[in-house]
Amino acid sequence: MSTRTWENLQIPTAGTFTLDVAHTRVGFVVKHMMVSKVRGNFGDFSGSVTIAENPLDSSAEIAIKAESINTGSADRDGHLRSDDFLAAEKFPELTFRSTRVAGHSGEEFTLVGDLTIRDVTKEVELTVEYGGAGVNPWGQEVWGFSITTEIDREEFGLTWNQALEAGGVLVGKKVKIEIEGEANRA
Repeated sequence: MSTRTWENLQIPTAGTFTLDVAHTRVGFVVKHMMVSKVRGNFGDFSGSVTIAENPLDSSAEIAIKAESINTGSADRDGHLRSDDFLAAEKFPELTFRSTRVAGHSGEEFTLVGDLTIRDVTKEVELTVEYGGAGVNPWGQEVWGFSITTEIDREEFGLTWNQALEAGGVLVGKKVKIEIEGEANRA
């Protein structure tokens, strides 16, 4: 493994890494009926991370196929693909492109970038936890990460909702995004 010590972390040497889709989960959590949470994920995505000589100059991008949404309910997934939510036929991809690393503390980095959903682009801040680096049994360099952020879905045009008889709404406005995964040297 080609690593180096940087601020007490063992990180990969500079280079480009691609997301290992077999070992990465792009997920989300949203409130349902104001009483529980629905979890889902996207199964079709690709992305890369370029680690710079100065790790604070690194960059990342991901493209997610909207039609690959999966919450475990075919009816709900169909509704989420519809014009009420992702409008997957009109807007087939959700994308994120970093613009800067805003800082770090230990293994936690703050990555800022542009998230685009339904052709609406907003700046978001991701919390990236570096998980470490190693070599898999096939000799490939790998490093791991956990990413979280929270967005207001209505800011991206995902405004469909339904009022509940007891008060409140069917679908929460806040969506927590959770990405767990690995990246391999390209």
